Amino acid sequence: MKQNDNRINRRNFLKTIGAAGIGSVFASGNSIAGPNEPNTPPKSKESEFPQVPRRKLGKTGVEVPCLSLGVMFNAVENQIILKNSLKWGVNYWDTANGYAGGNSEAGIGKYLSKNPDVRKDLFIVSKAKAKSIAELEQMYALSLKRMNTDYIDLYFGVHGLSDPADLTDELRQWVENAKKKKLIRYFGFSTHKNMAQALAAAAKLGWVDAIMTTYNFRLTQDAQMQDAVEACSKAGVGLVAMKTVALSSKERKLLEAGGSIGTEEDKKFVDHFLKKGFTAEQAKLKAVLEDKRISSACVGMQTIATLTANVAAVLDKTKLAATDKVILKEYAQATCSGYCAGCANICDSALPDMPYISDIMRGLMYYNSYGEKDMARELFAQIPAQARNRLLTTDYSAAEAACPQRIPISKLVAEAVSKLA
Repeated sequence: MKQNDNRINRRNFLKTIGAAGIGSVFASGNSIAGPNEPNTPPKSKESEFPQVPRRKLGKTGVEVPCLSLGVMFNAVENQIILKNSLKWGVNYWDTANGYAGGNSEAGIGKYLSKNPDVRKDLFIVSKAKAKSIAELEQMYALSLKRMNTDYIDLYFGVHGLSDPADLTDELRQWVENAKKKKLIRYFGFSTHKNMAQALAAAAKLGWVDAIMTTYNFRLTQDAQMQDAVEACSKAGVGLVAMKTVALSSKERKLLEAGGSIGTEEDKKFVDHFLKKGFTAEQAKLKAVLEDKRISSACVGMQTIATLTANVAAVLDKTKLAATDKVILKEYAQATCSGYCAGCANICDSALPDMPYISDIMRGLMYYNSYGEKDMARELFAQIPAQARNRLLTTDYSAAEAACPQRIPISKLVAEAVSKLA
């Protein structure tokens, strides 16, 4: 079979779904037929949509879709994405206690109140950023109430882990009790910074079932991260990738300008993949999922267009060629100064009195690359006031010299203050 026959670009994608009909994606939903086993993808009675491939989530043995829905938006007002994700078998829904001011979880609850039979088909994941076990209990109870469910399939009880020391015996005991009470099926954590250290530590514990980690075509070049991913894979810890697009600040500015091509590097990168039948963003997603150690890629999808574009990418059977991987690697190296790789331990060691650089870069990423301005400001506000007052007077030269990405930290901190303060 010719390579072109395996591609699912926009034109071929429409042909692929043919009998199912793209129009039905926008139509009112049909009732969902329940499967024989819980947490398997539902199927429409009226038509069969292509189902995204599924992979086992580590040692849990549960199969999850390789593309999962990041519900980092107001799902109360956006029910259409929840409904249509199921048609493609995207039944892994990722939320958190704080997403959209609680309206992410509340939106899932609204959907389940109208479609109670769908709960057994879903794999619901939520998170909590708690400072104590007592606060964790409160946040968990609130999540159950909001989502109109009596259990959570996978609970990331530490949201944004950066220090493995937070995986305490007290937390382990809470996990064991929650599982015995059937309040959660599996437990893990999410991590945005010091990811390699967090993954390596979890691989040795034995009671962490899954981890949601920043992972993308840039981080596949990092040897320490690769060692940590391999350790988790061997230990049976399921891995879910997030931040797969990994936009640099330059790419983000190009998108804001209407997607115009910037430098020759940008043009070469974008044109290379368009000629192969998919966008640069789809290529980045494929690069992550060609790593079979990754169970799923969690992508924030708020529109039908975004959903179908990502579904098309994972249904496409075309594998990235060696030249494609070289292009990705070269682009990652050429644009690294615009992307924070989350190695907070490095800049924290360089500036121990200002251990918030990674958090500031992450907030700026949410603001610039994802348009999540409220979340960005909320993250920025968590920096102690005393430290925020010193942001513009701090000398960041030591951190800039230590940064392996060569990020212009001082410039970006100033940008963050102007946008997030």
